[in-house]
Amino acid sequence: MIRLYIPQPLAAGAAVAPTLDQSRYLTQVMRLKAGDDLLVFNGRDGEWRCSVAEVLKRGCLLKADERVRDQILPPDVELILAVVKKSPLEFAVEKATELGVRRIRLVRTARTQPQTIRLDRLDTIAVESAEQTGRMDVPEIVVSEPLDALLDGWDPDRRLMFCDETGGPPALTALPKAGGAGWGILIGPEGGFSPDERERLLALPYATAVSLGPRVLRADTAAVTALALWQATLGDWER
Repeated sequence: MIRLYIPQPLAAGAAVAPTLDQSRYLTQVMRLKAGDDLLVFNGRDGEWRCSVAEVLKRGCLLKADERVRDQILPPDVELILAVVKKSPLEFAVEKATELGVRRIRLVRTARTQPQTIRLDRLDTIAVESAEQTGRMDVPEIVVSEPLDALLDGWDPDRRLMFCDETGGPPALTALPKAGGAGWGILIGPEGGFSPDERERLLALPYATAVSLGPRVLRADTAAVTALALWQATLGDWER
């Protein structure tokens, strides 16, 4: 069944207005008519079976009929990704959403190359990925900030998985020993972290340095690998 993310309140009998683009998709691409059903979620009120109430000249209206799933949030893990080029950045956002990350934070490091970031495009990718994968929320994407600023404001009760390309214990060994409920997963830029950045990260009491294996991974591949390893050890894959 078609699933749409519509950030409007959902309750029994509520009228729901898709965007014009969503309405075109429903009525012109998927050929839905009045009375046809689809699933809608907003990240707060669970997943609802809605029906097309009316097809208008411009857009359509839906009616929320029945909640079919209660709201479930993914594990409290966020991806902290050094800004990379457009294609790998978009890939990382798509796959991180599929893997259940709750938030994506973009950072600038000493070796980050200047890039134009279209947050609207990344938000669209995250929404489409959430719709396709069955999750009931969309990860927040936070605008880029310097790595030092992020670490200065870090909550020390939150663990940080530092993916160290120079070595470290295997993630599957190190993560279970570290414990902790809330986590961040830090992925560096092309060229890796600078010596000063690495020294600071290794000194942080809440950071766990891990290796992602014997091969040097691209940033987008490292993000997917790290999230999969974290999910396998501390996440919700046994749900």
